[in-house]
Amino acid sequence: MTRPKPKFVLFAHNATYDKLHQVATLGLTAAAMGKNVIVVLLFWTIKKLAEGHIDRVDFPPEYDSSAEEVARLLKEKKVPKISEMFQEAKLVGQFRIIACSAGLEYMGVDGEAVAKNVDEVMGLPAIISLTADAETKLFI
Repeated sequence: MTRPKPKFVLFAHNATYDKLHQVATLGLTAAAMGKNVIVVLLFWTIKKLAEGHIDRVDFPPEYDSSAEEVARLLKEKKVPKISEMFQEAKLVGQFRIIACSAGLEYMGVDGEAVAKNVDEVMGLPAIISLTADAETKLFI
């Protein structure tokens, strides 16, 4: 009998580039390591995805003094876009993106715009049930 792959769950709440970069790199790495990766989009990540800005390089205001330099370095080093890392994760392993249905309502976004860019839209009870047995759960 084959053991199920360990679940690696990332609850993505903060939508600035630095936070989404961590979600993407951790998710991609875990998928490549053979984990069953589930990224749950909440609040601001849902809004950014719905507006088509998932790849926008932005930083929290407290990092304004170095944001321009970091953005330049990211471009210079050819760091992949968030959407590209998500696509790559799906190619190398088991990687799903789920949007919380309540977040769609709270953020006042077009549900279809979100649904076409995620694997599934679920309510919080279903998300909690799906992720209950995860070996790793991170809130970013």
